[in-house]
Amino acid sequence: MLSYFQMLSQEVCKLSKFISRQILSKSLYLFASSYSTAITKKSCIYLLKNCKSMAQLKQIQAQIFQGGLHQNTETVNKLMVLCTDPFLGNLLYAEKIFSYTENPCLLIYNLMIKAFAKKGSFRKSLLLFNKLRERGLSPDNFTYPFVFKVIGCLGEIKEGEKVHGYAIKEGLEFDTYVCNSLMDMYAVLGKIHNVKKLFGEMPEKDVVSWNVSISGHVKCMRFEDAMKVFQRMKQESNLRPDEGTVVSALSACTALKNMEIGKEIHCYINEKLEFTPIMGNALLDMYCKCDCLPKARKIFDEMPSKNVICWTSMVSGYVNCGQLDEARDLFDRSPVRDIVLWTAMINGYVQFNRFDEALTLFREMQIRRIKPDKFILVALLTGCAQLGALEQGKWIHGYIDENRIIVDAVVATALIEMYAKCGCIEKALEIFYELREKDTASWTSIICGLAMNGKINKALEFFSEMERIGAKPDDITFIGVLSACSHGGLVDEGRKFFNSMTEIYQIEPKIEHYGCLIDLLGRAGLLHEAEGLIKQIPNENNEIIVPLYGALLSACRIYGNVEMGEQLAALLEKIESSDSGVHTLLANIYASADRWDDMTKVRGKMKDLGIRKVPGCSSIEINGIILEFLVGDPYHLEMKEMYSILNSLAKTSLGSEENEMEGDNLVAINFF
Repeated sequence: MLSYFQMLSQEVCKLSKFISRQILSKSLYLFASSYSTAITKKSCIYLLKNCKSMAQLKQIQAQIFQGGLHQNTETVNKLMVLCTDPFLGNLLYAEKIFSYTENPCLLIYNLMIKAFAKKGSFRKSLLLFNKLRERGLSPDNFTYPFVFKVIGCLGEIKEGEKVHGYAIKEGLEFDTYVCNSLMDMYAVLGKIHNVKKLFGEMPEKDVVSWNVSISGHVKCMRFEDAMKVFQRMKQESNLRPDEGTVVSALSACTALKNMEIGKEIHCYINEKLEFTPIMGNALLDMYCKCDCLPKARKIFDEMPSKNVICWTSMVSGYVNCGQLDEARDLFDRSPVRDIVLWTAMINGYVQFNRFDEALTLFREMQIRRIKPDKFILVALLTGCAQLGALEQGKWIHGYIDENRIIVDAVVATALIEMYAKCGCIEKALEIFYELREKDTASWTSIICGLAMNGKINKALEFFSEMERIGAKPDDITFIGVLSACSHGGLVDEGRKFFNSMTEIYQIEPKIEHYGCLIDLLGRAGLLHEAEGLIKQIPNENNEIIVPLYGALLSACRIYGNVEMGEQLAALLEKIESSDSGVHTLLANIYASADRWDDMTKVRGKMKDLGIRKVPGCSSIEINGIILEFLVGDPYHLEMKEMYSILNSLAKTSLGSEENEMEGDNLVAINFF
């Protein structure tokens, strides 16, 4: 219970606040009733200093304007400070007062530029800056940082360079505050060279300077360079890294998966800094993405206060390692779930083919009236594409239409891929044609979809159109194009597209591109050219090369080239490969050449290495439910019913008497 003196103290405090309000109200009343004879600048400033609400501010402002003091610099400055205050003020009201001020001073311009910048009205902020200069006022080191921030948000490089020139003329380029803001602007605009140049030329660097340089390299995806700047800070300066420093450095460690330096930073935090939730989130994210979940979980459990960011990091960490049950347990326990957390969990289910659970969670979102963002819908559409779940995909498409969700390039690409992989290429084309702004991903999706559905000429036509309008293809686009050439037997075209990757687009071919071209050459019977292409691949990693030899082995089997098959067999015997497909192909080549002893040896080697042929899997969608069937699976829930139906079908086709005699043996048929 509160003591008597505590209660008395609270009552005195309340009384004091009441008296203050009454005095101010009375002052306003007296001021209003006698402004014609007793208005002074001093009394206005007194009232402004004691103003506690927007209602009071409006009363004071009215008296200032009625008394003709709205052109007094000191009075207007005080008034504008309050009007632009983020807690007390009102920006629209501040704009009106500003419009009535005949000669605003630099302070008022700075206040308005700052207020517009913080509210996200970037164009208005930049317009005021230009008006300021037109009036002959010189921006100071308070003006430029907000203007640079605005330009970075607008993404206007030329404007940034122009304003940078103004700062140089004003002699403020090497003002620490201005230079820090300038570096941050260039980092946001992706001009890391400018960041390096400015940082190197700075005569004096404070902690913020180092922080901006490190975070700037992180923003520009130059993580190695970010770590170098961090190491330089420890060696070249006497400054102590603060929260901003370690958080930016940890972001670089996370991207590089450099847990060693991450651990060093963790020790530094424990020894030198006061642990904050922001640092905790950065550490948690680093350990999760470096696959050190036990350490991440320890930090998570020890955090005194947890926000939704750390819950999301921990859930994402478990998802990325495939530990979906642990992820779901944390997801269910999270006191607050934002859209990012829902997305992480749903995407995890889709990623690991637990599509039913993803849909169940999505329906729970709807029950809770949580509006999904486009990334959740894209994840679900991706799952439908992987499983060929057309009905589910159509339902999600209907949901998008009913809820008037904008079908931008990201959503359209997911829809195109889903319909194409489900065999509805005409619907995929319809969505593509309706898309106003097509990016590389949307072009790639339709090209790959057309190739997948046997529309070879159409796929290549679309690629030509993509090039014509100036859309730049990426490495995935070329997989679609080369795949189309392979399925169409277009050898010359395939060679041309493969060579154009490096010659025109400076795209280094990956193993998938080599695989497409080798498959194309193999199908055309150009086995020696395909073999020569494999030998040109710079990476000698066996795990990468083996599948390519597998494709060539397949071609050897088709064309009965036992000699090359034997050469490849001798090569593969030196490789302890776990690829069941390669061993199976080799055995089949020997079988086709009646070399049964060699085939038996290959089968024996597979057994010794513990290699089993991956069983085939089929799926079918019935009434929105995905049913999967695995070859040789004796544990299917409806196995008895399926065998019963098979027996009935067999009896019908084989005849009654013979069927009755062998009916007991029919259940042994493996109909998978």
